[in-house]
Amino acid sequence: MTQCPIQPGQTFTYEFTLVQQKGTMLWHAHVSWLRATVYDAIVVYPKPGVPYPFPFPYEEHIIVIGEYWLRDPLQIEQSVLASGGDPSITDAHTINGHPGPNYNCSGNDVYKIDVVPGKTYMLRLINAGLNTENFFGIANHKLTVVEADAEYTKPFTTDKVMLGPGQTINVLVTANQRIGRYSMAVGPYMSAMNVPFQNITSVAYFQYLGATPNSLSLPAALPSFNDNLAVKTVMDGLRGLNTSDVPKEIDKNLFVTIGVNVQKCNRKNPQQNCQGLNGGIMAASMNNISFIRSNVSLLETYYRGISGHFTKDFPGVPQRFYDFVNGAPNNAPNDTNSMNGTRVFVLEYGTRVQLILQDTGTVSTENHPIHLHGYSFYVVGYGSGNYNPDRAFFNLVDPPYMNTIGVPVGGWAAIRFTADNPGAWFMHCHLEIHLSWGLSFVFIVKNGQGPLETLPHPPADYPRC
Repeated sequence: MTQCPIQPGQTFTYEFTLVQQKGTMLWHAHVSWLRATVYDAIVVYPKPGVPYPFPFPYEEHIIVIGEYWLRDPLQIEQSVLASGGDPSITDAHTINGHPGPNYNCSGNDVYKIDVVPGKTYMLRLINAGLNTENFFGIANHKLTVVEADAEYTKPFTTDKVMLGPGQTINVLVTANQRIGRYSMAVGPYMSAMNVPFQNITSVAYFQYLGATPNSLSLPAALPSFNDNLAVKTVMDGLRGLNTSDVPKEIDKNLFVTIGVNVQKCNRKNPQQNCQGLNGGIMAASMNNISFIRSNVSLLETYYRGISGHFTKDFPGVPQRFYDFVNGAPNNAPNDTNSMNGTRVFVLEYGTRVQLILQDTGTVSTENHPIHLHGYSFYVVGYGSGNYNPDRAFFNLVDPPYMNTIGVPVGGWAAIRFTADNPGAWFMHCHLEIHLSWGLSFVFIVKNGQGPLETLPHPPADYPRC
């Protein structure tokens, strides 16, 4: 999207300036399903002498939630796209690379944090998984959320959190229980109907100093895999700490539907290549347009004025309005098709944008973790059912400032941001299979005035396709 891939045997050095960013972020590859293994954390600490807006923890630990695949993830993506059907499920959930004792292959392969009784720890939680949203909790311990997506939040306490792929949450945990070994658990959240998933919980240990080495671990009670209320409860608790620049006035209102599609079979070998619902081909879309990735960098073609690689006609509203949740077309594949295209939506520099993201019921409603490159945004509202501006409640006082929002299953979310970062910026579902199926589009933000509001020249070692 913003560059061609770094070719085998080649290198490329990223240089960027951190201005207002703080806290925990995830970096990862963005070609095919390479991010299954090519990822890590970026942690931005406060400047010297600047305290956290919460009590300083005794220690901090990075906890990366991942997925383990016995097959090459790139081959999995290639085979699933060739088949037209659904992907296989991950072979294991992991915590810092360890599946834990619930899996036959890893009874002694368990990640562990040794803790001192009475001390408070900060856990930087990151979901780097491909296709699963996950619950996280620690047996008998409360989690105090203090940051989400690299932005401080007002503290709130819960016994579990849910992270979609790409999301980060920092929590404080106080070791205030009896000396022992307590399970840190990661389990799936699956809101879609009839979708297979890995339901074996990954476990790590939150172990008190003084606990015997063979102590039994107390289990963590995670919500059931389809507990939508547990997800809403966590989202309800998120409140931004620094929200003075929430856009109150809006220049551009956008309404974008998100969901899964089934295309009619148009392949020569339907039995082998049309294994989607009712003999169709699985797809996904935004405003019923499945994004077709270009084989060149869209950012570079935009910067150099090279035509023919994208069109500037992504619609700001759906082609038609209907009961998106309960009245969506579902006679697959006859009325569940999407259009295809490499379409972008152009914004003038400084535009104050409101974007309504609406889940749809074609194939199945589902919680979609929608991520925007180049920006964070204020989540000013969300709810169940179809978005209705006359009934929707917006929080313009202390909304959370995020870069990935889980659009509620069978519901909607409203985000606001100011388009003050020129370039070509991808917006997509962070469930990798949905991205592969086309659930994405691109914002192009034009230059403003002067060098600080202008897209810089590509570096000399910019990767070539």
